[in-house]
Amino acid sequence: MTGGSFKGFGQKAIPFLKALDFHQSREWFQENRALYDSELHEPLCDLVETLTERFAAAGLGLRGDRKKSLFRINRDVRFAKDKRPYNQHLSAILSQDGTKMEQGVFFVYVGIDRCFADVAWWNPEPPLLLAMRKAITARPAEFRKLLSTLKKNGFELETEGRLKRTPRGFEQVNERDLVDAIRNRHFYVQHMIDPVGIHAPALVDELVDFTLRAKPLLDWGRAIQGTALRS
Repeated sequence: MTGGSFKGFGQKAIPFLKALDFHQSREWFQENRALYDSELHEPLCDLVETLTERFAAAGLGLRGDRKKSLFRINRDVRFAKDKRPYNQHLSAILSQDGTKMEQGVFFVYVGIDRCFADVAWWNPEPPLLLAMRKAITARPAEFRKLLSTLKKNGFELETEGRLKRTPRGFEQVNERDLVDAIRNRHFYVQHMIDPVGIHAPALVDELVDFTLRAKPLLDWGRAIQGTALRS
């Protein structure tokens, strides 16, 4: 199906997700598939494509497409105790190479619990995570400048997944802000989206503004990533 510019998610988007969560039935989902497509899936596809165009114009180096960028509404229940077949949300990633496997990404989430966007270095591979931790301790002034810039732009690094103990090899670090930083397993900032706002085209401007303000975090990680790949 060909896409168009983002016009907003349908007014029944969140009610659909709530109903799907209540029924958790493949039969119910198939009976209401047209509503899912029109209210949620196609608008998210349009959002990804519209953001790709806007991110390119802004020089953000993030892209996606309507086939590769979306996560499935179906849950992988093969090894899960919770066998409910459907998620309570829909989400997508835009990245440097347009895949979900890349680091330094934009992530958007629309769910019954909340709606938000992240700019994230999420669960980096061990060599990149080690390089980030070494960069923090070797160039603390540079890292603190990043934190200051992010704070001026309205952000603080999120702490989800932060280790309780300092990673091996960094025991000598004793400055509190640096200790907290190297205990991070992810480096990301988050923007909460008012669910009312998902229905309007203005969501695009909101998300572009968020990503521009979070760009220093992307730049910081990309510089380290480039050095790590060359070493």
